[in-house]
Parts: sequence; structure tokens; C-alpha cells
Amino acid sequence: MGDELATNNVNRAYSLAGTSIAIFTFILVFLYPTLARGEINALLFQVTLAVMAVATFSFSFASLYYYGSSLGNRIDDDERALYSRRGDRFWLFGYTLLFLDPSLILFCVGLVAVGVEWFALWLVYLMFVIRYFPKVQTINVRHSDVKGSSKGAEGPVIVLG
Repeated sequence: MGDELATNNVNRAYSLAGTSIAIFTFILVFLYPTLARGEINALLFQVTLAVMAVATFSFSFASLYYYGSSLGNRIDDDERALYSRRGDRFWLFGYTLLFLDPSLILFCVGLVAVGVEWFALWLVYLMFVIRYFPKVQTINVRHSDVKGSSKGAEGPVIVLG
């Protein structure tokens, strides 16, 4: 993985963690009063907040792993690839949970039809991820094994299936 891509991944994951915190705050500010009045399901509200919390921390962990993969020559290529793969997984997990949260919010406020539609689209996304994510992860291969490469050194390479 190139240093520029690793740095961009750090920034992207860090930004999504910040966005998740903003969404979490938004949920609290606007939905907590309706919870206090008993107008929404308390258990579903708590599940929604828990999903946002897990997504936020998943992005934070992804940022840390992507940062490790951006250290360049300070760590070897195998370790950089490992950090990158872990960052990819934490980022994907957080992103998947971030897409689940709107359906939970819609269910909380009683918009069941729209919530079901959003949840169905989330399931389609989940199936897509299960099918294609393994093909785009960072893997550790010899550069000479990559078609068109004349390098003989080992290192992380992104291979699109």
C-alpha cells in the first residue's frame, strides 16, 4: 500500500468517526425528549445508540490501524499489510453499522414502512459486501506475481478480483 493511500485512509476513517459522533449527538438531542415522553420504544432507542457507538469506535480503530500502515519504512511491508487489512475490516464493520442505523431510527419514530425499505436495502448492501469485499482487501503478494510488474520485492498490493 502506498503512503498516500494509507494517509487518505487515516483521514477518511477519522472523518467518519467524527461524523458518527455528530449523528450520535443528533439522535440524543432530537430523540431523547420523545423517549422521555414515552413516545418511542426505549429498548429500540438504546439499541440504536449502541449501534452508533460501536460504529464510531470501529472507525476509530480503523484510523489507528490505517495510521500504522502509513508509517512507511518504520515497519516492514508484511506488518503494514496486516495493519491495512485490519483497518479495512474495522472500516467496513463501522460503515455497515452506520448504514443500519437509519432503519433503527425510522423504527424508533414509528415510520415502519420506510424503516422496512431502508432495512431491505441494508440487507442488499450486506449481501454485496459479503460477496465482493474479500476480492478488494489488501493482500500480501510478491510484486513479481502481479501481472505487468517487474519488481521482485514483496509488499502489500491491492488486487481487485
